[in-house]
Amino acid sequence: MHLPKAELHLHIEGTLEPELILELAARNGITLPFPSLELLREQYEFSDLQSFLNLYYANMAVLITEADFADMTRAYLQRAKECGVRHAEIMFDPQAHLARGIALETVVNGIHSALTSSESEFGISTGLIAAFLRDETEDSALAVLEELLAMGAPIIGIGLDSAEVGNPPSKFIRLFQRAKDAGMRLVAHAGEEGPASYVVDALDLLGVERIDHGIRSVEDPALVARLVAEQIPLTVCPLSNVRLRAVDTLAEHPLPQMLAAGMNVSVNSDDPAYFGGYAGTNFEQMEGVFGWGASAALTLANNSVRSSFASEDRKSELLADIEQWGAAQG
Repeated sequence: MHLPKAELHLHIEGTLEPELILELAARNGITLPFPSLELLREQYEFSDLQSFLNLYYANMAVLITEADFADMTRAYLQRAKECGVRHAEIMFDPQAHLARGIALETVVNGIHSALTSSESEFGISTGLIAAFLRDETEDSALAVLEELLAMGAPIIGIGLDSAEVGNPPSKFIRLFQRAKDAGMRLVAHAGEEGPASYVVDALDLLGVERIDHGIRSVEDPALVARLVAEQIPLTVCPLSNVRLRAVDTLAEHPLPQMLAAGMNVSVNSDDPAYFGGYAGTNFEQMEGVFGWGASAALTLANNSVRSSFASEDRKSELLADIEQWGAAQG
């Protein structure tokens, strides 16, 4: 779908398509446990979040040089352009690469080298967010954040991702306070596998401006009322939720309920190489299941832009483009 939109929930490591994984493995002399495209693709069926994470982290082994990170990022930007993404806020997992012995500078410089030309090359403005692994310690995250700040890394904010259950937001209060003090924007995954109370804690204890996922918010009427009243953004990822069994089928996804309640939701792709589609495919499949017309799509697109950390000028430009697209639909 070429509707202009922003993508606010995207893990760059989750855009590694099997073809690029094999290409980078060959380039770097890495032997993978699944050496053929067919065998690798067979692994992309997941029973839960952890089964996905196991493959996700294993495939990162092919990312060694700045050029590898740049190629991965550029491949995403090309696909994003093709489905109408005009602004992307991209998360990366610094701890996962440091644990493999890859220097932080290699990761950041590689990704950033592709982002510096993203607007001129692909028409996509971008922001980079360092996402911290909630199944690691807060001290580990704080050490990496200090390193990012010391090197002047071109990040606009921090996030919190990976295994949610058993790793509540309360574990990372000092991390988020440090990032806030440094002028960072704050987001966090909450209410995907974890309960609605994790959404409340992410807001109240971490001070986040935006919730990634948040689908279990619908289980708490008081929280729904608060999210509507305060118009707190929730970056929903429908295909991801189904592939990771957070929701059984698209037809049972709470997104229509969230929209009808007046919640500030947007549609995003999360880890599109693993979950069956990029932002446009998520829009199209939801439209196919729920019979949405242009009105719902326009609401979701407008929400995505207004919920972004783009400049006010860029937001105005994109909102005008969305309005023009809507007018062209009749």
